[in-house]
Amino acid sequence: MNMANPSFGPAQFQRFDTRTTPRTVAPRLKALRAAIADAGLDGFLIPRADAHRGESVPPSEARLAYVTSFTGSAGIAVVGPKKAGLFIDSRYTLQAPIETDTKLVTVIETGQGAVDARIGDFIPAGGKLGFDPWLHTPGEIKDLSEKLAGKVTLVPTANLVDGIWDERPAPPVTPVEFLGHNRAGRTADDKLSELRKALAAENADVVVLTLPESINWLLNMRGRDVPNVPVVLSFAVVPKTGKPTLFVNKAKITAELRKGLSGIAKIADVDTLIAELRKLGAADKRVWIDPATAPLALVTAVAGVSDARLIEKRDPILLPKSRKNDAEIGGMKEAHRLDGIALAKFLHWFDQEAPKGKLTEIGIVEALESFRREDESCIDASFDTISGSGPNGAIVHYHVDQKSNRTLKPGELMLLDSGAQYLSGTTDITRTMFTGKATAEQKDRFTRVLKGMMALSMQKFPRGTSGAQLDVLARQFLWQDGVTYNHGTGHGVGAFLSVHEGPVGFSPRYPTPLEAGMIISNEPGYYKTGGYGIRIENLVLVTQSDVAENFLELATLTLCPIDLRLVDETLLLPHETEWLNAYPKRVFKEIGPSLKGDVKAWLKDATRAI
Repeated sequence: MNMANPSFGPAQFQRFDTRTTPRTVAPRLKALRAAIADAGLDGFLIPRADAHRGESVPPSEARLAYVTSFTGSAGIAVVGPKKAGLFIDSRYTLQAPIETDTKLVTVIETGQGAVDARIGDFIPAGGKLGFDPWLHTPGEIKDLSEKLAGKVTLVPTANLVDGIWDERPAPPVTPVEFLGHNRAGRTADDKLSELRKALAAENADVVVLTLPESINWLLNMRGRDVPNVPVVLSFAVVPKTGKPTLFVNKAKITAELRKGLSGIAKIADVDTLIAELRKLGAADKRVWIDPATAPLALVTAVAGVSDARLIEKRDPILLPKSRKNDAEIGGMKEAHRLDGIALAKFLHWFDQEAPKGKLTEIGIVEALESFRREDESCIDASFDTISGSGPNGAIVHYHVDQKSNRTLKPGELMLLDSGAQYLSGTTDITRTMFTGKATAEQKDRFTRVLKGMMALSMQKFPRGTSGAQLDVLARQFLWQDGVTYNHGTGHGVGAFLSVHEGPVGFSPRYPTPLEAGMIISNEPGYYKTGGYGIRIENLVLVTQSDVAENFLELATLTLCPIDLRLVDETLLLPHETEWLNAYPKRVFKEIGPSLKGDVKAWLKDATRAI
């Protein structure tokens, strides 16, 4: 590729078509209301989630977007006989009103993951509110029932959206691959043995797994059923003794799948899952199921027979999966090396082209993806790239499409949050770039965000410390000036799995103590509505600290320079300057040898000491 004037093809990992429009909301609400009335109900709930609670859902499960036109990765709508509400968290405060028809749908900001009692305002007093028990957890329904007690009755029903959805996409059926020991680090049998020890400790006869990331990790299996997350959508039942059973769409039960799971697991049609769970209940088995993630339909299938035998605890795979083994850590380091090479090429190109004032948000995404795809092991984005120029950078989860696509003007900030799925691992990085002389305010805010990111990066902490306790480190310098950001500072990241992984992160939402081997994003930010957005993100690995045996620290995995032109050096303390010199030096040392010519020269300058 000619770096001076590269030619980029269209993106393969991300679409930019306007997927839905506000114009579709009116006829779809009308059709849904007719279905609600026919079912003898007064309203219906439409969550963003599918039965697997995935952040990425296949097109066949995008019911919230179909009805409301809102395409965010979280939210819930309620449709009543006359009014409809869309409940979103602070990440989508700006996005939701743009995407939906606000004349017909009231957008309401609520807490992240919270069930809001104002849902009842859209249903007549004493009315019946329908919901699909496959798309809600027991906890959600219990919480909402309590909040609406005496006002609205919740009624489980078939999904009414599916009945009005013309030309609904078919469920995904994609190829399956199985990871060798060099990538997985542990055999499926080894992982199953550990899981059975957890079952024995809880005196459980069987565990029901509903999260595809947990199941795919357990069986060393990967697929392409959803965008960005390399999983096979499935359920699994794992007994204390004997082989587990994988429940999948019968179209996925191929000779390849049977061969890959031979001697490890049985395979069954997902349509038989409910009957199997009822058998477990009838046999008086002690069934472990996660009430925070499992669909109510599955819990009811067991509890309807013998509720005294339920063990309602967190998915036992989450914690072991979050502790990356040596092979997974090695793969993640390799993925970040490859990503660093691509990012260096991209940023060199960006610095050449941005001052000309012709770059568009879509063009920037296409360029970055092209550089990443130069390495054939890059098979997907880990999420849709957030490419926000100028004021669009202030929309935390902004998704550019043909309609919103904006040209980056010289002198504006550019926020680019992206990631990739390499066969070796998963990446996630945000950089804020500039195309001219920054204002004093922009440099101040950028430096405060950077100071917070560095403070967290440098922190050593005793074992038992949670991400909830560390979150404030990244916010402190913004707080000192009376500003903040309304999202978590970081989330767990999977190894060639979901870029958003529990049960740890840097946020008040994550009380689970950090352990060696966990990988978490570190991404404080600042957002000026109508002006610009700033976010700086690296991935960090929890490691043993050299300060004391019972202490941990964070090692940075991301290998990409930070734009020093946006730094107000007068705000830096000596130890911060030391980190800001040492990190770029390491970046050049690790990826510089893989670069040539002008790109290498650019990286040398971009990683200079300040």
